[in-house]
Amino acid sequence: MPVLLVTRSSALHDAVVPLCAAAGVGAQVCDEPALVLTAWTDADLVLVGADLAGEVADLAPLRRLGVHVVGLPPGDAAFRSAVALGAMSVIDLAESTDWLVGALTDVGEPASPGRIVGVVGGAGGAGTTTLACALAQWHAPRGPTLLVDADPLGPGLDRLLGMEDVAGVRWEGLVETSGRLGARALRESVPRDDHLGVLTWSGLRRRLDLPTARRILPVAVRGHDLVVLDLARQSGSTLAELADRCDELLVVTPATVPGVAATARLVAELGLDGRAGLVVRPGGLSDADAHRLTGLPVVAAVADQRGLAASVDRGLGPLTPRGPLARAARDLLSEAA
Repeated sequence: MPVLLVTRSSALHDAVVPLCAAAGVGAQVCDEPALVLTAWTDADLVLVGADLAGEVADLAPLRRLGVHVVGLPPGDAAFRSAVALGAMSVIDLAESTDWLVGALTDVGEPASPGRIVGVVGGAGGAGTTTLACALAQWHAPRGPTLLVDADPLGPGLDRLLGMEDVAGVRWEGLVETSGRLGARALRESVPRDDHLGVLTWSGLRRRLDLPTARRILPVAVRGHDLVVLDLARQSGSTLAELADRCDELLVVTPATVPGVAATARLVAELGLDGRAGLVVRPGGLSDADAHRLTGLPVVAAVADQRGLAASVDRGLGPLTPRGPLARAARDLLSEAA
Protein backbone atom coordinates (compact mmCIF):
# COMPACT_ATOMS: atom_id res chain seq x y z
CA MET A 1 0.00 0.00 0.00
CA PRO A 2 2.21 2.85 -1.25
CA VAL A 3 0.00 5.87 -0.38
CA LEU A 4 -2.07 6.43 2.76
CA LEU A 5 -4.59 9.29 2.54
CA VAL A 6 -6.21 10.27 5.82
CA THR A 7 -9.29 12.45 5.25
CA ARG A 8 -13.07 12.68 5.34
CA SER A 9 -13.07 15.38 2.68
CA SER A 10 -14.56 14.29 -0.63
CA ALA A 11 -12.71 17.16 -2.33
CA LEU A 12 -9.34 15.88 -1.08
CA HIS A 13 -10.30 12.34 -2.06
CA ASP A 14 -11.11 13.50 -5.59
CA ALA A 15 -7.89 15.51 -5.81
CA VAL A 16 -5.57 12.67 -4.75
CA VAL A 17 -7.03 9.28 -5.70
CA PRO A 18 -7.34 9.87 -9.47
CA LEU A 19 -3.72 11.04 -9.62
CA CYS A 20 -2.64 7.90 -7.77
CA ALA A 21 -4.54 5.78 -10.29
CA ALA A 22 -2.98 7.66 -13.20
CA ALA A 23 0.50 7.09 -11.73
CA GLY A 24 -0.20 3.39 -11.19
CA VAL A 25 0.22 3.80 -7.45
CA GLY A 26 -2.05 2.07 -4.94
CA ALA A 27 -3.81 4.25 -2.39
CA GLN A 28 -5.66 3.50 0.84
CA VAL A 29 -8.10 6.12 2.08
CA CYS A 30 -8.77 6.16 5.83
CA ASP A 31 -11.46 8.41 7.33
CA GLU A 32 -11.07 7.22 10.93
CA PRO A 33 -7.96 8.51 12.73
CA ALA A 34 -8.10 5.63 15.22
CA LEU A 35 -7.39 3.20 12.36
CA VAL A 36 -4.45 5.12 10.98
CA LEU A 37 -1.77 3.61 13.22
CA THR A 38 -2.03 0.14 11.65
CA ALA A 39 -0.92 1.47 8.24
CA TRP A 40 1.12 4.48 9.34
CA THR A 41 4.58 2.91 9.05
CA ASP A 42 3.85 0.70 6.02
CA ALA A 43 2.96 3.39 3.49
CA ASP A 44 5.64 4.96 1.30
CA LEU A 45 3.80 8.30 1.32
CA VAL A 46 1.35 9.56 3.98
CA LEU A 47 -0.98 12.43 3.13
CA VAL A 48 -2.90 13.70 6.17
CA GLY A 49 -5.86 15.87 5.29
CA ALA A 50 -6.05 19.18 7.13
CA ASP A 51 -9.57 18.19 8.25
CA LEU A 52 -8.18 15.29 10.36
CA ALA A 53 -4.62 16.45 11.02
CA GLY A 54 -5.40 17.56 14.58
CA GLU A 55 -7.05 14.26 15.49
CA VAL A 56 -4.18 12.27 13.99
CA ALA A 57 -1.65 14.40 15.89
CA ASP A 58 -3.47 13.64 19.15
CA LEU A 59 -2.73 9.93 18.56
CA ALA A 60 1.02 10.73 18.54
CA PRO A 61 2.01 8.30 15.74
CA LEU A 62 5.68 7.44 15.32
CA ARG A 63 7.79 10.11 13.64
CA ARG A 64 8.72 9.07 10.13
CA LEU A 65 9.71 10.48 6.75
CA GLY A 66 7.22 10.95 3.94
CA VAL A 67 4.39 12.56 5.93
CA HIS A 68 2.70 15.67 4.51
CA VAL A 69 -0.37 17.62 5.62
CA VAL A 70 -2.56 18.54 2.65
CA GLY A 71 -5.63 20.70 2.15
CA LEU A 72 -7.65 22.76 -0.31
CA PRO A 73 -6.32 25.04 1.24
CA PRO A 74 -4.94 23.56 4.48
CA GLY A 75 -5.64 26.51 6.82
CA ASP A 76 -3.55 27.94 9.64
CA ALA A 77 -4.33 25.16 12.13
CA ALA A 78 -2.75 22.62 9.78
CA PHE A 79 0.69 24.08 10.44
CA ARG A 80 0.42 23.45 14.19
CA SER A 81 -0.72 19.89 13.53
CA ALA A 82 2.12 19.40 11.06
CA VAL A 83 4.66 20.36 13.72
CA ALA A 84 3.09 17.90 16.17
CA LEU A 85 3.19 15.12 13.54
CA GLY A 86 6.72 15.89 12.42
CA ALA A 87 5.37 16.32 8.88
CA MET A 88 7.80 17.31 6.14
CA SER A 89 5.53 19.98 4.66
CA VAL A 90 2.07 21.52 4.48
CA ILE A 91 0.72 21.51 0.93
CA ASP A 92 -2.16 23.41 -0.67
CA LEU A 93 -3.20 20.93 -3.35
CA ALA A 94 -5.25 23.58 -5.11
CA GLU A 95 -1.96 25.18 -6.17
CA SER A 96 0.43 22.24 -5.96
CA THR A 97 -0.84 19.50 -8.26
CA ASP A 98 2.62 19.31 -9.85
CA TRP A 99 4.12 18.64 -6.42
CA LEU A 100 1.76 15.71 -5.86
CA VAL A 101 2.45 14.28 -9.31
CA GLY A 102 6.16 14.49 -8.61
CA ALA A 103 5.80 12.85 -5.21
CA LEU A 104 3.81 9.99 -6.73
CA THR A 105 6.41 9.36 -9.45
CA ASP A 106 8.98 8.54 -6.77
CA VAL A 107 6.75 6.36 -4.58
CA GLY A 108 8.50 3.06 -3.94
CA GLU A 109 11.97 4.43 -4.63
CA PRO A 110 14.63 4.19 -1.89
CA ALA A 111 14.80 7.09 0.53
CA SER A 112 18.59 7.20 0.22
CA PRO A 113 19.84 7.70 -3.35
CA GLY A 114 22.69 5.76 -4.88
CA ARG A 115 26.01 7.26 -5.86
CA ILE A 116 27.63 8.63 -9.00
CA VAL A 117 31.08 7.48 -10.06
CA GLY A 118 32.65 9.44 -12.90
CA VAL A 119 35.43 8.12 -15.14
CA VAL A 120 37.54 10.49 -17.23
CA GLY A 121 40.70 10.02 -19.27
CA GLY A 122 43.71 12.05 -18.25
CA ALA A 123 45.04 11.48 -21.76
CA GLY A 124 43.57 10.27 -25.01
CA GLY A 125 43.26 6.49 -25.42
CA ALA A 126 43.66 5.79 -21.72
CA GLY A 127 40.86 3.23 -21.62
CA THR A 128 38.23 5.37 -19.89
CA THR A 129 35.22 3.89 -21.68
CA THR A 130 36.49 0.35 -21.08
CA LEU A 131 36.80 0.98 -17.34
CA ALA A 132 33.39 2.67 -17.15
CA CYS A 133 31.74 -0.33 -18.82
CA ALA A 134 33.59 -2.74 -16.53
CA LEU A 135 32.47 -0.88 -13.40
CA ALA A 136 28.85 -0.95 -14.54
CA GLN A 137 28.99 -4.60 -15.60
CA TRP A 138 30.53 -5.64 -12.28
CA HIS A 139 27.96 -3.82 -10.16
CA ALA A 140 24.83 -4.66 -12.18
CA PRO A 141 24.26 -8.15 -10.65
CA ARG A 142 24.44 -6.50 -7.21
CA GLY A 143 21.90 -3.72 -7.77
CA PRO A 144 20.27 -1.44 -10.37
CA THR A 145 23.01 0.27 -12.36
CA LEU A 146 22.96 2.97 -15.02
CA LEU A 147 25.87 3.59 -17.40
CA VAL A 148 25.70 7.13 -18.80
CA ASP A 149 27.49 8.08 -22.00
CA ALA A 150 28.64 11.67 -21.56
CA ASP A 151 31.18 11.51 -24.38
CA PRO A 152 29.53 12.53 -27.68
CA LEU A 153 32.63 11.52 -29.65
CA GLY A 154 32.92 8.09 -28.05
CA PRO A 155 32.01 4.79 -29.71
CA GLY A 156 28.64 4.48 -27.95
CA LEU A 157 28.42 2.48 -24.74
CA ASP A 158 25.50 0.41 -25.98
CA ARG A 159 27.69 -0.79 -28.87
CA LEU A 160 30.48 -1.90 -26.51
CA LEU A 161 27.97 -3.92 -24.51
CA GLY A 162 26.12 -5.39 -27.49
CA MET A 163 22.96 -3.42 -26.67
CA GLU A 164 22.73 -1.14 -29.71
CA ASP A 165 19.57 -2.95 -30.90
CA VAL A 166 17.85 -2.90 -27.50
CA ALA A 167 14.81 -0.63 -27.52
CA GLY A 168 14.72 2.33 -25.16
CA VAL A 169 15.02 6.08 -24.86
CA ARG A 170 18.31 7.76 -25.75
CA TRP A 171 19.64 11.25 -25.04
CA GLU A 172 17.78 12.65 -28.06
CA GLY A 173 14.45 11.52 -26.64
CA LEU A 174 15.12 12.99 -23.22
CA VAL A 175 15.96 16.39 -24.72
CA GLU A 176 12.48 16.46 -26.22
CA THR A 177 10.65 15.62 -22.97
CA SER A 178 9.21 18.19 -20.58
CA GLY A 179 7.87 18.03 -17.05
CA ARG A 180 9.10 15.98 -14.14
CA LEU A 181 10.52 12.55 -14.91
CA GLY A 182 10.31 9.96 -12.16
CA ALA A 183 13.16 7.67 -11.16
CA ARG A 184 11.19 4.54 -11.94
CA ALA A 185 10.12 5.88 -15.34
CA LEU A 186 13.72 6.62 -16.32
CA ARG A 187 14.96 3.26 -15.08
CA GLU A 188 12.33 1.41 -17.10
CA SER A 189 12.67 3.48 -20.29
CA VAL A 190 16.40 3.33 -21.10
CA PRO A 191 17.88 0.32 -22.95
CA ARG A 192 18.37 -2.32 -20.29
CA ASP A 193 19.83 -5.79 -19.89
CA ASP A 194 18.65 -7.20 -16.56
CA HIS A 195 19.91 -4.73 -13.95
CA LEU A 196 22.17 -2.73 -16.29
CA GLY A 197 20.74 0.26 -18.15
CA VAL A 198 22.59 2.39 -20.68
CA LEU A 199 21.91 6.00 -21.62
CA THR A 200 23.61 6.96 -24.87
CA TRP A 201 22.82 8.36 -28.33
CA SER A 202 21.07 6.83 -31.32
CA GLY A 203 22.67 8.70 -34.25
CA LEU A 204 26.08 9.73 -35.50
CA ARG A 205 25.59 13.44 -34.86
CA ARG A 206 25.72 13.89 -31.11
CA ARG A 207 25.70 16.74 -28.63
CA LEU A 208 25.36 16.52 -24.88
CA ASP A 209 22.62 18.92 -23.81
CA LEU A 210 23.78 20.18 -20.42
CA PRO A 211 20.34 21.34 -19.15
CA THR A 212 18.98 17.87 -19.89
CA ALA A 213 21.90 16.28 -18.04
CA ARG A 214 21.23 18.54 -15.05
CA ARG A 215 17.62 17.37 -15.03
CA ILE A 216 18.32 13.68 -15.59
CA LEU A 217 21.24 12.92 -13.26
CA PRO A 218 19.39 13.54 -9.95
CA VAL A 219 16.56 11.34 -11.25
CA ALA A 220 19.02 8.65 -12.32
CA VAL A 221 20.71 8.48 -8.92
CA ARG A 222 17.34 8.16 -7.15
CA GLY A 223 16.48 5.13 -9.24
CA HIS A 224 19.81 3.28 -9.25
CA ASP A 225 22.30 2.03 -6.69
CA LEU A 226 25.12 3.13 -8.97
CA VAL A 227 25.38 5.60 -11.84
CA VAL A 228 28.63 5.46 -13.85
CA LEU A 229 29.46 8.50 -16.00
CA ASP A 230 31.79 8.04 -18.96
CA LEU A 231 33.08 11.61 -19.24
CA ALA A 232 34.61 13.32 -22.26
CA ARG A 233 38.04 14.81 -21.63
CA GLN A 234 37.58 17.53 -24.26
CA SER A 235 34.30 19.00 -22.99
CA GLY A 236 35.70 21.93 -20.95
CA SER A 237 33.13 23.59 -18.69
CA THR A 238 30.71 20.72 -19.25
CA LEU A 239 33.30 18.29 -17.90
CA ALA A 240 33.91 20.51 -14.88
CA GLU A 241 30.22 20.61 -13.99
CA LEU A 242 29.61 16.90 -14.50
CA ALA A 243 32.75 16.02 -12.54
CA ASP A 244 31.51 18.19 -9.69
CA ARG A 245 28.29 16.16 -9.58
CA CYS A 246 30.18 12.90 -9.00
CA ASP A 247 30.58 11.36 -5.55
CA GLU A 248 33.85 9.82 -6.74
CA LEU A 249 35.91 10.63 -9.81
CA LEU A 250 38.40 8.20 -11.38
CA VAL A 251 41.06 9.70 -13.65
CA VAL A 252 42.56 7.10 -15.96
CA THR A 253 46.12 7.64 -17.20
CA PRO A 254 48.76 5.57 -18.96
CA ALA A 255 51.96 5.50 -16.90
CA THR A 256 53.93 7.26 -19.61
CA VAL A 257 55.57 10.68 -19.58
CA PRO A 258 53.14 12.20 -22.14
CA GLY A 259 50.16 10.52 -20.51
CA VAL A 260 50.92 11.65 -16.97
CA ALA A 261 51.81 15.15 -18.18
CA ALA A 262 48.43 15.47 -19.90
CA THR A 263 46.72 14.10 -16.81
CA ALA A 264 48.46 16.65 -14.61
CA ARG A 265 47.14 19.45 -16.80
CA LEU A 266 43.60 18.07 -16.60
CA VAL A 267 43.81 17.75 -12.81
CA ALA A 268 45.04 21.34 -12.51
CA GLU A 269 42.33 22.61 -14.87
CA LEU A 270 39.52 20.91 -12.93
CA GLY A 271 40.93 21.71 -9.49
CA LEU A 272 40.22 18.16 -8.34
CA ASP A 273 39.90 17.48 -4.62
CA GLY A 274 39.80 14.44 -2.34
CA ARG A 275 36.95 12.83 -4.30
CA ALA A 276 39.31 12.00 -7.18
CA GLY A 277 41.70 9.09 -7.56
CA LEU A 278 44.13 7.95 -10.23
CA VAL A 279 43.76 4.69 -12.15
CA VAL A 280 47.09 3.82 -13.77
CA ARG A 281 47.49 1.84 -16.99
CA PRO A 282 50.76 0.13 -18.03
CA GLY A 283 53.77 2.30 -18.84
CA GLY A 284 57.30 3.12 -17.84
CA LEU A 285 56.55 5.39 -14.85
CA SER A 286 55.87 4.12 -11.33
CA ASP A 287 52.76 4.75 -9.26
CA ALA A 288 54.83 7.06 -7.07
CA ASP A 289 55.80 9.10 -10.14
CA ALA A 290 52.17 9.38 -11.24
CA HIS A 291 51.11 10.51 -7.77
CA ARG A 292 53.94 13.03 -7.49
CA LEU A 293 53.23 14.63 -10.87
CA THR A 294 49.43 14.75 -10.65
CA GLY A 295 48.87 15.14 -6.92
CA LEU A 296 46.19 12.43 -6.97
CA PRO A 297 46.40 9.18 -5.01
CA VAL A 298 46.75 6.03 -7.08
CA VAL A 299 43.66 3.96 -6.29
CA ALA A 300 44.18 1.17 -8.83
CA ALA A 301 46.64 -0.12 -11.40
CA VAL A 302 44.96 -2.00 -14.26
CA ALA A 303 47.02 -4.29 -16.44
CA ASP A 304 46.23 -5.04 -20.07
CA GLN A 305 43.54 -7.71 -20.44
CA ARG A 306 43.95 -10.53 -22.94
CA GLY A 307 41.09 -10.99 -25.38
CA LEU A 308 39.58 -7.58 -24.60
CA ALA A 309 39.06 -6.51 -28.22
CA ALA A 310 37.49 -9.84 -29.16
CA SER A 311 35.12 -9.71 -26.19
CA VAL A 312 33.96 -6.21 -27.10
CA ASP A 313 33.59 -7.10 -30.78
CA ARG A 314 31.31 -9.99 -29.78
CA GLY A 315 29.08 -7.63 -27.82
CA LEU A 316 29.99 -9.09 -24.44
CA GLY A 317 31.55 -5.95 -22.99
CA PRO A 318 35.02 -5.74 -21.47
CA LEU A 319 34.38 -7.60 -18.22
CA THR A 320 35.49 -11.19 -17.75
CA PRO A 321 35.05 -13.12 -14.49
CA ARG A 322 38.70 -13.14 -13.41
CA GLY A 323 40.45 -10.54 -15.54
CA PRO A 324 42.29 -7.45 -14.29
CA LEU A 325 39.28 -5.27 -15.06
CA ALA A 326 37.05 -7.37 -12.82
CA ARG A 327 39.54 -7.12 -9.96
CA ALA A 328 39.90 -3.38 -10.43
CA ALA A 329 36.13 -2.83 -10.58
CA ARG A 330 35.60 -4.86 -7.43
CA ASP A 331 38.29 -3.01 -5.51
CA LEU A 332 37.34 0.45 -6.76
CA LEU A 333 33.64 0.13 -6.02
CA SER A 334 34.22 -1.55 -2.67
CA GLU A 335 36.59 1.21 -1.61
CA ALA A 336 34.23 3.92 -2.85
CA ALA A 337 31.35 2.39 -0.93
